[in-house]
Amino acid sequence: MSRVEGPDKVTGRATYAFEYDVPEAAYGYAVQATVGKGRITAFDAGEALAMPGVLTVISAMDPPELGDGGDPELAVLQATEIAYHGQVIAVVVAETQEIARAAAETGLRVEYAAERPDVGLRADHPGLYAPEKVNPAYPARTEKGDVEAGLADAVATVDEVYRTPILHNNAMEPHATIAVWEPDGTLTLYDSTQGPGTHRDIVAKVLGLPPDQVRVISRHVGGGFGSKGTPRPHAILAALAARAAGRPVKLALTRQQMYDMTGYRTPTIQRIRLGADARGRLTAVDHHVVEQTSTLAEFAEQTAVATRVMYATPALRTAHQLVRLNVPTPSWMRAPGETPGMFALESAMDELAVALGMDPVELRVVNDPDAEPQGGRPFSSRNLVACLREGARRFHWARRDPEPGIRLEGRWLVGTGVASSTYPVYRRPSSASVRARDGGYVVRIGAVDIGTGARTALTRIAAEVLGAAPEQVEVEIGDSALPPASLAGGSMGTASWGTAITRACEALLKDGGEEATADTAEEVANTADFARHAFGAQFAEVRVNADTGEVRVSRLLGVFAAGRIIEPTLARSQFIGGMTMGLGMALMEETYIDERFGDFLNHDLAQYHIAACADVPDVEAAWIDEEDPYLNPMGSKGIGEIGIVGTAAAIANAVHHATGRRVRDLPITPAKLL
Repeated sequence: MSRVEGPDKVTGRATYAFEYDVPEAAYGYAVQATVGKGRITAFDAGEALAMPGVLTVISAMDPPELGDGGDPELAVLQATEIAYHGQVIAVVVAETQEIARAAAETGLRVEYAAERPDVGLRADHPGLYAPEKVNPAYPARTEKGDVEAGLADAVATVDEVYRTPILHNNAMEPHATIAVWEPDGTLTLYDSTQGPGTHRDIVAKVLGLPPDQVRVISRHVGGGFGSKGTPRPHAILAALAARAAGRPVKLALTRQQMYDMTGYRTPTIQRIRLGADARGRLTAVDHHVVEQTSTLAEFAEQTAVATRVMYATPALRTAHQLVRLNVPTPSWMRAPGETPGMFALESAMDELAVALGMDPVELRVVNDPDAEPQGGRPFSSRNLVACLREGARRFHWARRDPEPGIRLEGRWLVGTGVASSTYPVYRRPSSASVRARDGGYVVRIGAVDIGTGARTALTRIAAEVLGAAPEQVEVEIGDSALPPASLAGGSMGTASWGTAITRACEALLKDGGEEATADTAEEVANTADFARHAFGAQFAEVRVNADTGEVRVSRLLGVFAAGRIIEPTLARSQFIGGMTMGLGMALMEETYIDERFGDFLNHDLAQYHIAACADVPDVEAAWIDEEDPYLNPMGSKGIGEIGIVGTAAAIANAVHHATGRRVRDLPITPAKLL
């Protein structure tokens, strides 16, 4: 199928959050703190208010009334204390966006009692502590067997530290909201969000409203990668601004503001210790992670959790430590936890293969477990070995040079690398309705399409159950007024929404009426206890210039086992998108922070480099046929995130094979190789 919303997007009919034609709309501009720590001592908005077209200014010096939302990041303008550079301290509302921004930048006088911020993550920080849980609710620490004895008995060991930097999501569509208060006190938000229902509930709580007084509309979203999973401060700011101005308010963040207010991937410092016997079988795995959170709220990325499901070993220990710094609160970024964690683990596995003189593919194969290594649960399906074998065949792995640094083509050193991928299979309760209408069907569910093609996949699912042509099915999504559904995150959208749609369509066919509904809460709660994961293998070929250290990725291949692939065109796009994002992580992406002032320095797409088409000349995604009866009615696993997980490690391993140089801190820049 082609995307059902494709014609609307290419003709401009698709309406994104900031584009709704709301009568008499004013414009808001967020004002941010220019110090990294301290408090506001004086605030004068006189010049701004005197500018023609300025309607009002709200600031933290006169806090607007909010409810008890529970999230300090959303408690905007409630305190004069500054927790991080870029924190919202005011909002200017004006007749045009340009006037609002000009007034904010030239018409406000703000004085601070500033202190030096603490923004540097380091493994010996005195503020390190062990959280109880890591995202979303995993134990922060697990241990089985005697790790130290396993390492002592090993024939070959690895003991190295791997680092990943701050990374930003950088969705194409900026975060934006239009807030409209109705005369009866209800609030409508046109917002760029990954979950209208979740968004509504959180916003209502923060504003002290019942949920039925808030409606969130989000029919088209230009990407999120996790940063739009829950409301960000600008959404609350828009609602407060509209209430104060007595008019609808449009508020969009600039690209620079997005770096401070919409989340990011925490930097990590990861120590991996591996031990193996002479046959390559692991005797111990130890994965310790240090990462950061803010002084306002705790967000603990689940960086070491993937290690708990990957390889068979009698001794396994994983642990996370956090430190609270004067930084914005980290949040979800595509495959949170798995992406940085698997970079470290899969790099260490490659180093272990070198120490053993063993093929990296074979090392992974011999350590494939029969059951979940940490918890012992059976896998509903696990086809990592099949992915490795198929990938090796497609990539012509058997032709690989036996030693690193020996293949030179002109002035380019050439090497190949491999890494495994995994991502858990989630499913959350959702509701849906289906109605017969005019010879076709209308399916309604509070899902959202963040660019993945959800409308198309759900159309196919409904059409198959109903025995109808896809053209006969219309899917309505993107509105919290529709039947409630889980958000688009954790690669669980299709599984969660598809289950609800399947059950509603089945009920319609069974009952023979004009409309049927379904709620999957009971079905999801009674799911059998299996370890459910998608797996994959990624292969990379790189070319490294011997004179400049420039790295070019000449080939990328990913082979995945993700249950039934519902729509191949969409799946290929998602896999390739993830791998492209992983290439950016490997070679380019890094957000720098000024340790003197606490601000992000390269906060735009001119200086924060992401992969472009020229950087991925040959990228291929494939999958194996996998049947898993323990997932959902469609037999599908999520595919939106697994593509990024192993890519950076595969590229780093290929760079080592090309050059003999091991880079353990991303990104891999020419300076690190020279």
